[in-house]
Amino acid sequence: MTDFAIGDQDFLLDGRPHRVLSGALHYFRVHPDLWRDRIRKARLMGLNTIETYVPWNEHEAARGVFRFDGGLDLERFLREVAEEGMHAIVRPGPYICAEWDGGGLPGWLFEIPGVRIRSTEPGYAAAVGAFLDEVLARVVPLQADRGGPVILMQVENEYGAYDVVEPAERAEHLRWLTARFRDGGVTVPLLTVDQPADGMLERGSIPELHATGSFGGQVESRLATLRAHQPTGPLMCSEFWCGWFDHWGAHHHTAPVAASAEALDALLAAGASVNVYMFHGGTNLGLTNGANDKGVYQPTVTSYDYDAPLDELGRPTAKFWAFREVIARHAEVPDASELAGASSPLVVPADAPLAYAGSLREYVDERGGWTAHDAIPTFEDLATYRGLLVHRATLTAGPAPAVLRLGEVRDRVHVLLDGAPVGILARDAHDEALTLPRGEGELTLVVEDQGRVNYGPRIGEPKGVMGPVTLGGAPVTGWSSTPVDLDGLEDWAAERVPAALEAGAAIYRASVDIAVPGDLVIECSGLGKGLVWVNGLCLGRYWRRGPQRSLVVPAPLVADGVARVTVLELDTVVEPVLRFAPDLLLGHTEF
Repeated sequence: MTDFAIGDQDFLLDGRPHRVLSGALHYFRVHPDLWRDRIRKARLMGLNTIETYVPWNEHEAARGVFRFDGGLDLERFLREVAEEGMHAIVRPGPYICAEWDGGGLPGWLFEIPGVRIRSTEPGYAAAVGAFLDEVLARVVPLQADRGGPVILMQVENEYGAYDVVEPAERAEHLRWLTARFRDGGVTVPLLTVDQPADGMLERGSIPELHATGSFGGQVESRLATLRAHQPTGPLMCSEFWCGWFDHWGAHHHTAPVAASAEALDALLAAGASVNVYMFHGGTNLGLTNGANDKGVYQPTVTSYDYDAPLDELGRPTAKFWAFREVIARHAEVPDASELAGASSPLVVPADAPLAYAGSLREYVDERGGWTAHDAIPTFEDLATYRGLLVHRATLTAGPAPAVLRLGEVRDRVHVLLDGAPVGILARDAHDEALTLPRGEGELTLVVEDQGRVNYGPRIGEPKGVMGPVTLGGAPVTGWSSTPVDLDGLEDWAAERVPAALEAGAAIYRASVDIAVPGDLVIECSGLGKGLVWVNGLCLGRYWRRGPQRSLVVPAPLVADGVARVTVLELDTVVEPVLRFAPDLLLGHTEF
């Protein structure tokens, strides 16, 4: 049993001043069989605590159906933190941002009539309460005062940046959440986090919660601002940004090692506690990446490498060693000899042919759950919150060319006429129309969700084609629509006899023998845009647009010595070859 509390100037561990030296490590971005490796490396860098968010939309993808198994086994993760002799900080939101799909808020949440997120609205509060019941049932027994690793929990997340709630209701919401945590059995101190700006700190916390800051530089002035709003207790930068995330079509962000180390040193010299964000970023597996939209929609890439001390493959970087050296000036650090040979080897198998298994058209013809609609339905209309929709309608406007116009596109639409690709309408280009070669035939729209906005006022917006579809100004009606069952695609592809290549989205497969156990890096430059699965796990999205041109295959996924690979290509495979790279290919940096 350990007593952890907030004192007049310090955190107190069993009554003695204690500095929290934490690193962010999201269990849901790392293969569970690699959790222990990443936790141990955090300890060897000199950290004493691991911090993680809890993604609501992963644990409750369908309302009332909760999952805490496999890669979502939060209890196992926290036990492994404890077994490594470290403490834990848990941040269940319920909103987490995290460059995660929808900021962690489940898509079904916005289907509740009258729901207003991050407020005291009853529908939202009821949904949040049910989620917190499940989370706290697992975390509360693992608090420090019950012999577990959890020393701190966070309420909400950067609430001061969400300025669409009235001040009175904002404070009421934070008090309700605080009471909900306490009534659920939380006894450890509760935090908030906001950027150290007066307005954000004023809006983002209440006296019952301990305010912390999120920043990556200008340490002295930002700690001074934080101290003005949190006059007692320990100063803490609970998100020390040592890198950044990437968007498709932009560059790969890096933060200079020396500057990051200098800022960390300044924090520790000031006596502050810290949470390095990220210590190890990992991967936005499957369709979990978020997006930003500040006038232009920017989806986040699959890699969450974040230029962190441990790279996406879990290897110590120059930043790891620089941070360890800084920490050693202010605290004891363990012998790093355990790091020798700790990382999985990177294996580079020979190229393998990608065999064409069939078209997306064939797949949805056989496995689609088609429904009829007068107007084109959204993802929400089909109770689908990620992935792809396919819509079909018969056009009868005649043989002359005609302009097809869609309402707002969210987020990318492939247009086909009688099975032949005509063009693409993309949200980030603000596209809304194209000319069809004729106004008759079967129109097919393949609609791709590229990630839900995770920050700002567009959180919770619906996906798909917004508004009417018209041809030559006349409404297109009589739609047949289906979600694409991405979970069943691997099995379907494995059973297929290779067929003749068909225009449009295509499905490929390959089987690769792995002679030596280790991590793999798939090299995506010869592919266009799509998704890759290996042995049942969707690794995430690739896109020729870059900057990222690799996908990581964690070693435990291919422990049986075979990589069974399935590729869904939405654009064009330049060469039907599966290639592997000798390192991460995260793209060009900004000069």
